[in-house]
Amino acid sequence: MDEALLRSLTPGVLAILVRRGADFAAAEDAVQDALVEAIRVWPADPPRDAKGWLVTVAWRRFLDATRSDAARRRREDLVDEEPAPGPAPAVDDTLQLYFLCAHPSLTPASAVALTLRAVGGLTTRQIARAYLVPEATMAQRISRAKRTVSDVRFDRPGDVATVLSVLYLVFNEGYSGDVDLAAEAIRLARQLAARVDHPEVAGLLALMLLHHARRAARTAPDGSLVPLAEQDRGRWDTQLIAEGVEILQTALARDRLGEFQAQAAVAALHADAPTAEETDWVQIVEWYDELTRLNDSPVVRLNRAVAVGEADGPRAGLAALAELDASLPRHTAVAAYLHERDGDLVTAARLYAEAARRAPDLAERDHLTRQAARLNTRRSR
Repeated sequence: MDEALLRSLTPGVLAILVRRGADFAAAEDAVQDALVEAIRVWPADPPRDAKGWLVTVAWRRFLDATRSDAARRRREDLVDEEPAPGPAPAVDDTLQLYFLCAHPSLTPASAVALTLRAVGGLTTRQIARAYLVPEATMAQRISRAKRTVSDVRFDRPGDVATVLSVLYLVFNEGYSGDVDLAAEAIRLARQLAARVDHPEVAGLLALMLLHHARRAARTAPDGSLVPLAEQDRGRWDTQLIAEGVEILQTALARDRLGEFQAQAAVAALHADAPTAEETDWVQIVEWYDELTRLNDSPVVRLNRAVAVGEADGPRAGLAALAELDASLPRHTAVAAYLHERDGDLVTAARLYAEAARRAPDLAERDHLTRQAARLNTRRSR
């Protein structure tokens, strides 16, 4: 296999797909799929026209992906914007596809990435952002996953834990990202809870409902972000909160604690507080301690640092934050907030501005920029 030839042909093939009407990101994915197929097929059956072969295969993959995306969007259109409480509706084939993509021949991380790309409809960039890795790294991971399953039979579905991870990432992207998939993730979680008697399935469903209950209050009329402490709690969906708390309590009573149950417990404590000032931060820190024992990830420790800053004071929060890598996403924004609470407005304003430059989306960038401007205005008075 002449990999140098493949590399030299890639720009030309990509340009042809774009001229035919494919958007650049979709064209990249299609060409990547064609390259994977070439690596698999060419050693035994090399084409006479390598570039023509790549264009043909890439264009077919683009059309297949476009049709798949259209079908997914049609499924989403059937879902109301706000998921209704109660039993799950009739099961369609989407959840089964999640299980099939979570194939035992794949590592859990690769299975999640493949499912998000193939079924969830997320772009490689969105998946990479969720995993905190470079886009190129995630593209290679997805390509390897496709190559791994290209010759296997999909008759051994993956495990529940992998499917839960996928649904959680889809929900998060829909809740705070570019694609509205939150309601679809809740719909599938309801179906999974109706089919599988597992406390972590219930924990994930409770977590989704508790977060989704705050959705209307998360943005102002102009589209700007509203921090949790400043949200109008009268706009929170009390019906979803009550359902989420009931599901969580039933799951916790089984005494088989998992990550999603612990996260849902934190969300329930926020939902239970009549005002931001009445939030039980001591209990929240205790739940984060439980969560670090289950999943000692940098993101969990970052959130714990915020909770410690609220429960024990900003300097305690900064001490907890100092144990983490400063390059971690949101690290600078958290540092800015804790320095502001500690009264160091100069440092806080500088860090807010720095965090704004690193923000992954426009809404967060605008929010952090306004925070920096607010502190600079206070200092100049």
